[in-house]
Amino acid sequence: MTTWQGYDVPRLEQVRLLLSERKLRASGRIVTAGPAEQFSGSYEVSVGETGAVKRVLLRTATVSEERHVSISRSSEGGWLVDHGQGAEQADFDGAVDVDVQFAVLFNAIPIRRLNLQAEEGEHEIPVVYVTLPDLSVQLVRQTYRTVSLGEDRSVVAFTHGEFQQDITVDRTGLVVDYPRISYRI
Repeated sequence: MTTWQGYDVPRLEQVRLLLSERKLRASGRIVTAGPAEQFSGSYEVSVGETGAVKRVLLRTATVSEERHVSISRSSEGGWLVDHGQGAEQADFDGAVDVDVQFAVLFNAIPIRRLNLQAEEGEHEIPVVYVTLPDLSVQLVRQTYRTVSLGEDRSVVAFTHGEFQQDITVDRTGLVVDYPRISYRI
């Protein structure tokens, strides 16, 4: 079990993880109780042997509604996105990663796939991005760049649009500290 706590907003993310070299299976929950936004969300994610996302299931609940989405990637690289009214196909520019707003576990997926916690590199990648709590799905471009490598901790610069932050990760690639967002407790 791994838990992250939000910096400026009362938010917790707790995840049950199963890790191997590049594979990852996780079941997690996010609870946000801030004055501007209050919602809970849960997710399940499966990452295959190549480090590519195979499937993500997300559910959110606010005071006024519940939502869910299933995002699956075929072995040919196509994506199916289903909000419960039938699946829509998309290729998302060849993306193999999914990022979920506020869920820091999802930053570990490309970091681990690209092995940036252990070797220097810089990659601009297409990413399937999901916003919370509305679960809208869109293609974005993100950049991950190794800043420093350490024995137990490394730092990876993350850029999403105008937002840039240095993320500290452990030797498995899991987030330890994501300034302004969350830190592991």
